[in-house]
Amino acid sequence: MRSEPFMELTILPGTNRCGEKEGFDPIVIRPGDTMSIVGPTGSGKSAFINDIEVLAQEDTVTGRSILVDGAEPPEEMVRDPAKKPIALISQNTRVIADLTVERFLSLHIKARDTDTKQLITQTLTLANEFTGEKIALPMRMTALSGGQARSLLIADAILISQTPILLLDEVENAGINKERVISCIREYNKAVIFVTHDPYLSLMTNRRIVMRNGAVAAVLEPGNRERSVIAKVSGMDAFLWDLRERIRGGDLIQERDVPAVKIGVQA
Repeated sequence: MRSEPFMELTILPGTNRCGEKEGFDPIVIRPGDTMSIVGPTGSGKSAFINDIEVLAQEDTVTGRSILVDGAEPPEEMVRDPAKKPIALISQNTRVIADLTVERFLSLHIKARDTDTKQLITQTLTLANEFTGEKIALPMRMTALSGGQARSLLIADAILISQTPILLLDEVENAGINKERVISCIREYNKAVIFVTHDPYLSLMTNRRIVMRNGAVAAVLEPGNRERSVIAKVSGMDAFLWDLRERIRGGDLIQERDVPAVKIGVQA
């Protein structure tokens, strides 16, 4: 059974670690939105997306509340994974089922009351657009690398679960093609929230939530003001992706393969 469609999700303020009220206006997330959560380690980024994932009702340490279409979500949406409109995929996500990729996907399709073998091929094809390490149907889930597993689960959430909201917690550390993930999410009109330390990923999203001391310190909507910076960082990111794949493939990297970098010396 698929999650019921929704129009918007609203995050209401809670408190910081000192018990002081957060000062942000309600944050509304709609289909197609992209948002990044940034801040130093320990600033409360993971707690923020955890509140969203569990559809908090002032019952977590932060005291935040999550509304679905302006109202408290029904109990079945909170408790039944098949009806929850949210999928959380983190860098620590592990698949413990010792199944082949094909069997894993077919069982999930069956659990979602969907009967189409074409979905298996579509999901595998999409997952392989996200990772440089190709996934094959006979491979065991427990044998997949971190990047392969996360890529497959993201594709699964988009095509099989058809989850309208994706929460991705530092998945860029697994070597996933970030630009393709975001373009695909926009193509399927999903809302996605990234917890990230990656500057390019942060710049690519429509909004940035800045965390500090367990609370939302700022909500930034850059609009077109960072466009020129994004173009430059995009080139750097594409170079690093290509460099990573060449090193994985066994290439020796020479000085001419690396663009000149101007290094400033501070007094």
